[in-house]
Amino acid sequence: MADTKVFLVADDYGLSPAVSDGIRHLISKGNLSGTGCMTLFPEWPSEAIKLKECQGYSDVFAGIHLTLTDFKPLTDAPAISKDGRLLPLKELILGALRPTEEFAAQVHAELDAQLAAFTKEIGHLPHYLDGHQHVHFLPPVRSWLSSRAQTLAQAGVKPWLRGAPAVDFSQGVKIGLKTCFVAGLARGFDGEMRSAGLLVHGPLCGFYDWQQAEKFRSVLNGRVRNGSVMMCHPGYVDDVLQARDPLTGARAEELRVLEMELPFALAKRV
Repeated sequence: MADTKVFLVADDYGLSPAVSDGIRHLISKGNLSGTGCMTLFPEWPSEAIKLKECQGYSDVFAGIHLTLTDFKPLTDAPAISKDGRLLPLKELILGALRPTEEFAAQVHAELDAQLAAFTKEIGHLPHYLDGHQHVHFLPPVRSWLSSRAQTLAQAGVKPWLRGAPAVDFSQGVKIGLKTCFVAGLARGFDGEMRSAGLLVHGPLCGFYDWQQAEKFRSVLNGRVRNGSVMMCHPGYVDDVLQARDPLTGARAEELRVLEMELPFALAKRV
C-alpha cells in the first residue's frame, strides 16, 4: 500500500488526560494525520494548550469531534438531555430523525458552543469536523453544518468532513451490520455537504469489535482506498477515562500498534 494515502485520525482528544497524552505521543512520532477534539469537558482548556505545544502539531489536522450523547452539555438543553446529561445514542437518533423545532434549535446551540470552545482555546477554526458516535450524519447536525459552512471557512481554508463509510464485512457479520447501520444514517450526507460547499473525505473505515482489541492490527493492515479516513481510538487509561467511557483496554492496544511503522502513507496538513 505504498501509494495509498490515508487520513488516520484519532477520536476523543480531551475525553481524559490519559487519552490526550497518548494521542499527543503519536502526533509527536508523526504517526497520525490528526485528532478530533471533544470540547465539553472541564479539562479542555489545559488539554488544548498541550496540544498546541505538542511537537508535530503544525503538521496535523486539529479537528472537532462533535458530541451529542451521554455527557454534560455546554448549554441548557432540556430537549436533547435528561438528568443533566446529553441523551443516550438511541434516544438521540429517534429524536433526530424527526426533530421538533426545539430539538433542532438546541442541537444547533450546543454545537455552536462546542465550536466556540474549540476556537477560543485552539485559536483557529477546526481543520475538520466529525461526530462522536457518528452524530454528524443526523439531520439536525447536517442542517447545522450546512448553515455554518461560510463561518467554518472564514479563514479562507475549507474544513473537511468525515464522510460515509463503505459497507465492509471483512471483520465479520456483527461489524458488517454495524457499518450498514452507520451507512444508512449517512445516506446522502456526502453529496449534501458538498452541495453546501464543504469538503468531504472518505470513505470512513476503521470499524472492528473493540472487545477484541487484537483485531485492530488487521484493520490497520487491511485494504483501504486512497483518500480513506480511518478512525482510531488510541490512548492511555486513567481513572477519568474509566469513569466516563467503557472503551478502555482497546485504547492501549491501539496506541501500542500505532507506535509501530504504518502500512500506508499519512495525509498531513502540510
